Amino acid sequence: MTPPPTSTYPDPVPRYDFRCRECADTFEVTRPMSEAGSPAPCPAGHADTVKLLTTVAVGGLAGSRSAAPVGGGGGGCCGGACGCG
Repeated sequence: MTPPPTSTYPDPVPRYDFRCRECADTFEVTRPMSEAGSPAPCPAGHADTVKLLTTVAVGGLAGSRSAAPVGGGGGGCCGGACGCG
């Protein structure tokens, strides 16, 4: 994976992940949200890229020493929350 470039924006802006369809390289682009849908050429110069869906997982409570409880636990299709397991 290519190292992320240093941001040249004065305010914090999001990073977007892209993958090149020609060379399969995955890379990040730092840009304002107003440019989120703009195309991004890969570092190798290929134009056929696709923006990846990035997910962020956040859990627990601020200042808590233990992990947040996870519901269900009975198995099944949804961890037992629907009564299936």
